[in-house]
Amino acid sequence: MQIQAQPQYLTAFALEVLRLCAWLVLLAAVFVPLERIWALHPRKLLRKGLGTDLVYYFLSGFCPKLLLTVPLTVLAAALHRLVPSGFYHFMAGVPLSLRLPAALVVGEIGSYWGHRWSHEIPFLWRFHAIHHSVEEIDWLVNTHAHPVDTFFVRLCGLVPMYVVGLTQPAANQLDLAPLLVTVLGVAWGFFIHANVAWRFGWIEWLVSSPAFHHWHHTNDGPDQINKNYAAMLPWVDKLFGTFYLPGRQWPMKYGIDGQMPASLPQQLARPLIHSD
Repeated sequence: MQIQAQPQYLTAFALEVLRLCAWLVLLAAVFVPLERIWALHPRKLLRKGLGTDLVYYFLSGFCPKLLLTVPLTVLAAALHRLVPSGFYHFMAGVPLSLRLPAALVVGEIGSYWGHRWSHEIPFLWRFHAIHHSVEEIDWLVNTHAHPVDTFFVRLCGLVPMYVVGLTQPAANQLDLAPLLVTVLGVAWGFFIHANVAWRFGWIEWLVSSPAFHHWHHTNDGPDQINKNYAAMLPWVDKLFGTFYLPGRQWPMKYGIDGQMPASLPQQLARPLIHSD
């Protein structure tokens, strides 16, 4: 049985690698020209740390999905037992055109708090600091993150969607609402990290922009840091008092206080062996 099953796993793994490679080519085809033409901070194409960021890209494609399987399965089973089935049958009947925006808002609020806790709780910050340690921001930095960090924030976004019935924990078919919210969130993450000098006026109060998220990565001083936790909806930060977006300014400095190891293995191990 095991010998027969192994080729299936290898095939699935190969297909996943091909999928990630195809997305990487597509993303590069979009963002590399944009960052060359409208660069906020002009820099070389083969910049420092590019190889490490490419490895993180593939880790972020594989690991969080695997890590989420068990907790979401347990959550779905618990909700199936605790919540009357009629509630989920009712929610399943709500059109996707209504469930999708509701899932986007509920998931964004959950992700906001997961992201905020990653800054405010020292243990979680050990993992999240890897993402913030980058001093040259561009589209590929979106996936420069410890798998545990990515797993935690995504979990915080998915749990409230499950609890309020915007996903179907006992469904026998693919539920598009959480899938589309996740895909949209990942895709938008590449955009808001992009090294482009674009501003969108009042729209930036409604939908996140590169300027909005670049201010989240700033290390300009204590009055500017720990702002703009939302991934797509800046008004969530406005609601919880963490919105910061000067009219025409951009951050002068990115990164964190202190040093981050240069090698990938050391970065991945650092949160587990360092308590600072």
